[in-house]
Amino acid sequence: MDEVLKIINDLKAGTIKPIYFLMGEEPYYIDKLTEYIENNILSEDEKGFNQTVIYGRDATIEDIVSNAKRYPMMAERQVVVVREAQELSRTIDKLESYAENPQPTTVLVVAYKYKTLDKRKKLVKLIAKNGVLFESKKLYENQVGTWIQRLLQGRGYSIEPKANAMLVEFLGNDLSRISNELDKLQIILPKGHTITPKDIEYNIGFSKDFNVFELQNAIGSKDQLKAYKIAQYFADNPKDNPLVVTVSLVFGFFVKLLKYHGLKDKDPRAAAPVLGVNPFFMKDYEVAIKNYPMKKVSSIVASLREIDVKSKGVGANSLSNHDLLKEMLVKIFN
Repeated sequence: MDEVLKIINDLKAGTIKPIYFLMGEEPYYIDKLTEYIENNILSEDEKGFNQTVIYGRDATIEDIVSNAKRYPMMAERQVVVVREAQELSRTIDKLESYAENPQPTTVLVVAYKYKTLDKRKKLVKLIAKNGVLFESKKLYENQVGTWIQRLLQGRGYSIEPKANAMLVEFLGNDLSRISNELDKLQIILPKGHTITPKDIEYNIGFSKDFNVFELQNAIGSKDQLKAYKIAQYFADNPKDNPLVVTVSLVFGFFVKLLKYHGLKDKDPRAAAPVLGVNPFFMKDYEVAIKNYPMKKVSSIVASLREIDVKSKGVGANSLSNHDLLKEMLVKIFN
């Protein structure tokens, strides 16, 4: 995110490079940088003659170079944007000669999503020398919560830890999807608002009472009635609560609990980063570690491996989601 802000600040300051090669597994920042350049380098009057969008599946490197070498019309520069450039991965090295001597009055933006160039290649070195080479890496899920906080802070909002964790849990590390959902909330909620689990439930559709965090809490505190109620809800709503995901998350909870048992320093503030847990949820682990001795946790982890295999359809063709969820809880609580 800091690198993205630096590129945008440089553009605002008038430090404009002739090539922006945007590559990587995370499309969110590639899209944002591409949109920013499209919207801000040229005036509306200049765009008609001087802004060209090319799609990788419909063009060749020769087409791109030909467009990039044109001179702008009645403007200081032109912008050439290549979307879906990964479609040209087999011939992308042909861009070498242009990257070695790019047209100074052209801003060439290459959106190379889901892939990266081999950094040992001459093309990479030429782009880095004469332009901007940006790699957009996927965030790990334990980094997404901080990303959400920073994004909302920049937009004038804040978010409660549980609401933040709900977004990460249900949307994973798909930054574009998370951003789209936050856009919807911004339309409804006033600036300065702190987003709550209720806001998430009412406006995005995730239940604040029947979700994996509440299931985790019920299991950790040995609240069997609550756990079975949530399991029933999951069984009745399998599309919103896939069994494979539920089992995986419960398995992850107990693996972290096993790791927690093995820590010498069990202070929640010290343990949270080691376990990769939002500090807000450490209270659940503090309760669970008292309810589940290490030997029991090891046994549960082994049982959950079996349930995980069954949840993927191996050796459990006749068992329903409800039966497997019930089996999972029986093995945990007994």
